[in-house]
Amino acid sequence: MAKKLVTDLQVAGKKVIVRVDFNVPHKGDVITDDNRIVAALPTIKYLLENNAKVILLSHLGKVDYKKSEEEIEAAKKKNNMEIVAKKLQEYLPNNKVIFVNATRGEELENAVANMNEGEVVLMQNTRYEKGESKNDPELGKYWASLGDLFVEDAFGSVHRAHASTVGIPSNLPSAAGFLVEKELKFLGDAVENPVRPFVGILGGAKVADKLKVINNLLEKCDTLIIGGGMAYTFLKAQGKEIGSSLVDDEKLDYCKEMIEKAASLGKELLLPVDTVVADHFPDPIDGPIETEVVSSDAIPAAKQGLDIGPKTAALFAEKVKAAKTVVWNGPMGVFENPTLATGTNEVAKALAECDGTTIIGGGDSAAAIKQLGYADKVSHVSTGGGASLEFLEGNGLPGVDIINEK
Repeated sequence: MAKKLVTDLQVAGKKVIVRVDFNVPHKGDVITDDNRIVAALPTIKYLLENNAKVILLSHLGKVDYKKSEEEIEAAKKKNNMEIVAKKLQEYLPNNKVIFVNATRGEELENAVANMNEGEVVLMQNTRYEKGESKNDPELGKYWASLGDLFVEDAFGSVHRAHASTVGIPSNLPSAAGFLVEKELKFLGDAVENPVRPFVGILGGAKVADKLKVINNLLEKCDTLIIGGGMAYTFLKAQGKEIGSSLVDDEKLDYCKEMIEKAASLGKELLLPVDTVVADHFPDPIDGPIETEVVSSDAIPAAKQGLDIGPKTAALFAEKVKAAKTVVWNGPMGVFENPTLATGTNEVAKALAECDGTTIIGGGDSAAAIKQLGYADKVSHVSTGGGASLEFLEGNGLPGVDIINEK
């Protein structure tokens, strides 16, 4: 069934708690990429324009409670949400943004009680609370007591059953915000009702990270492209010589099963036919490195594959350009290095030239598409790497599952 949307709620005069994803990269007090703040603005502005009192909750960075008290306090100091409040105020010049340096207690409760319609309260980092990541029922109930309604708009966090994503909507009427709605529409339509041909592209380092995604996409798509470090385990499973390339020997049988599954389903499973190799991994990662191109079934023993070769890039690009639906998750090589970014760049360029629906599944793929300048030339760049992977695996998303049905 369809989930309730923010537009289904009567928000005027109500205190609306919105879980946003303001986990932005920053250096000290300077936010280096505010895309996640911008992505949340449509939902926030809708609520403000409809006379709601908006209470924003988000995490920022990590706080590891297994470490010493000194290290925990240093992490909290580093990940203080006040810098986000200042940036948000710039985007909402006509609305008052109140930052509360607390996650519970009198200061927070008074700030919420004294709110006017059209104002915003941004609470301190949810991970200042030890019970956040454990979905502590008492914490979820307490946060819920601050508001009348809950809106989930942090797609990057909906794969986690935390107090702020599951605990609050367990205690309040809930709905999805515009960002979550958009993510579910693009990813949902692509996986469940794609316009064909449907091409899936998977890259990244390890097969183990994408076991369920490979299995699920093979059943959904017409062509599955495998690149990145994970391709070498597939190549080895085919009996090819991969030199000293990254390999997951424990997953060789799994790769053989997937190759056989593709054949039995009549699906096309594409692997690299040539490879860019070097005698070592670049150190530093963006440092100079000498490379050569070899056939993927004849990688020299002392060399390791670090990017797809030009023939492979052309083959993959041809499939992508002819597709009507494309989902991409994971780079084709060590794209952080300019010498080893060609394969990822060619795939990104092909996506930009594809006239079908093109979806980038967050994480490194999103970073790559932005770094290469193609983010505005694809249909959708997901804001949630982990969440999009869980979705592509066919798993439920706790923060979405809990939202009220229409």
